[in-house]
Amino acid sequence: MLPSLAYTTGAIYTKPNGTDTAAFIAANGPREYLSQGAVHETLSLASAADYRRARALEALARARAEIAARGLISTITRDFYDVIITQQKYENAQAAADDARKFVDLSRKLENGGEVAHSDVVKAQLQANDRERDVEDARLAAEQAKLGLAVLIFPTFTADYDLVNDLGEVPTLPEFTHIQDLAAHNNPEIAAANAAMQAAQNEVSSAFAGHLPSLSFDYFYGIDANHYATYSGDIDNLGYQAVATFNLPIFDWGATRSKIKQAQLRRDAARVELSAAQRAALANLRLFYNQAKTARTQIDLLKQSADLAAESLRLTVLRYEGGEATALEVVDAQNASLLAQNNYAEGAGRYRAALANLQTLTGTF
Repeated sequence: MLPSLAYTTGAIYTKPNGTDTAAFIAANGPREYLSQGAVHETLSLASAADYRRARALEALARARAEIAARGLISTITRDFYDVIITQQKYENAQAAADDARKFVDLSRKLENGGEVAHSDVVKAQLQANDRERDVEDARLAAEQAKLGLAVLIFPTFTADYDLVNDLGEVPTLPEFTHIQDLAAHNNPEIAAANAAMQAAQNEVSSAFAGHLPSLSFDYFYGIDANHYATYSGDIDNLGYQAVATFNLPIFDWGATRSKIKQAQLRRDAARVELSAAQRAALANLRLFYNQAKTARTQIDLLKQSADLAAESLRLTVLRYEGGEATALEVVDAQNASLLAQNNYAEGAGRYRAALANLQTLTGTF
């Protein structure tokens, strides 16, 4: 509530009615010069409430900016690992295509030796064709994900960049008690709702102040004389004047009462929103933590499944070479291995996305 400053300057003329202004000024000159600086300040409950409301709205704006920033980080994290996952699937598809081509060569070799029927070669070739299509689809998906991420992270669009695949590094998930402590102090959604509540409460106080008196002060310092000079002979033209005004509202046709009612309704709505935000924050915190915990637990299982599927494929191929397995078993083992590898990549990326989602409530940990 800083005082306002102003400066005024001008000249005041007095002349008889009917006299030409220009001729009068030319003949007599100006009668009075006014050049003053003014300081004005009003003291009232409304001013104090408006100040506190402005501070609350500032806190609300900062909280909303933090919500947007964390949401952007979460989005970028998900898109980042989408690129990593699609690239990993592309590599898996290439490896599966190589295995399919090797199986074609193996089945032809065994056919030439009279050990298997031609139907095995046909089955192997169909599998190789499917894997080639998978490679092209995976390549297209990887390119699309990479272009989508480039739109978010580069000020000038470019697709010429590489990412480091860190899916093999599994970050530690803190204990839930630590997560609760972080959320209690760093949740921007609660901060935003609380700031909105405070702003609405101060709006009620500001509106109620319309019924109360206010006191204003004015201080003037400068020249108010017949000559625009500091001194006129022995007379000091510089002077000051102070004015205090007491304003007492009497009647406003019900406008203040209406403003108070509107502010009270907005305050009640803000109180409900704050309560809802608090409950939602508790529910989301537990939900996001459980999602991250589940994703973390599944990573080890998915990795084990991928390793077992790869070993099963190797053994099945050896059994096929020895005449103990069919071509269908080899194809099934190849499909299972590719699926397990892709599931592991998706599971690792899902855990990173779950952590980013959790950090929208807690901040970094």
